[in-house]
Amino acid sequence: MSILLMRLETLAEGIIVKRPSKQCKTPYVADVMLHETNLEILGHSPSLGCCGLADNGASVLVSDVTHNNKKQKNVCSHRVDIALFKEGDREILIGINPKIAENIAEEAIKNNCIQGLEEVRSFAREIKVMNSRFDFAGIDETGKPFILEIKNVPLADYVDVPKKERRKYEHEIINKKFDEKISYFPDGYRKNSTDVVSPRALKHIQELEEIAKKGTVRAILCFVIQRNDVKHFQTSNVDLIYKKAVFDAHQNGVEIKTIQVEWTKQGTCHFVKNNLPIYL
Repeated sequence: MSILLMRLETLAEGIIVKRPSKQCKTPYVADVMLHETNLEILGHSPSLGCCGLADNGASVLVSDVTHNNKKQKNVCSHRVDIALFKEGDREILIGINPKIAENIAEEAIKNNCIQGLEEVRSFAREIKVMNSRFDFAGIDETGKPFILEIKNVPLADYVDVPKKERRKYEHEIINKKFDEKISYFPDGYRKNSTDVVSPRALKHIQELEEIAKKGTVRAILCFVIQRNDVKHFQTSNVDLIYKKAVFDAHQNGVEIKTIQVEWTKQGTCHFVKNNLPIYL
């Protein structure tokens, strides 16, 4: 039986007309045209453009957030949560909201869906350790403390190379099946190709490594893959600094895990697997 991990209410389908919005210039806000009503609304885009999945012309599912906080007036009436990615005659649903990945992980802990974290005795969210605020801390089934950091993985492709080099690999891509993609983390805008994509993610893995070295607390990094068209996960070749940091941390005791989930247009998120091959 499929395990239901989350349900999003009041979902609507639309297309991103412009990001940043014409009305609100922050890159975290987009103008979205809703299909059913033909109304243009303001949508909070927590993943920014997500390498095109939430940028101009992208098809998305948005959640109505007007009911979230009645005491505070929201700038945005909706939030961009899921990308609808077309590949030939297939449509792939991709969870792109990084905060939702944390909520998925919490339900995965409760439902024993993370390898090695079955029957957790207790846990709490957003715990400060060293100089970072990690997503979870708790006590595992053996009584040992753990720290768990979650990273959302919306991106995947048949090759893990910088976009400007992708054309060189078209002969490899042409015969691939739609579900043979590589899911990878991280990727995104940076001024120089030698910069790290996410200084925050780099800081997290370096501090998890320090925790692991002490040997008294389990340090765990879990990648939440919110799409069903991938064959394995790897740290991205576009950020070799982060890639090496994760490899070194793993060598020093940091546990690397994945959970893969699948979304429906009705807003339900279901557990798929927790044993996706990992290449560091």
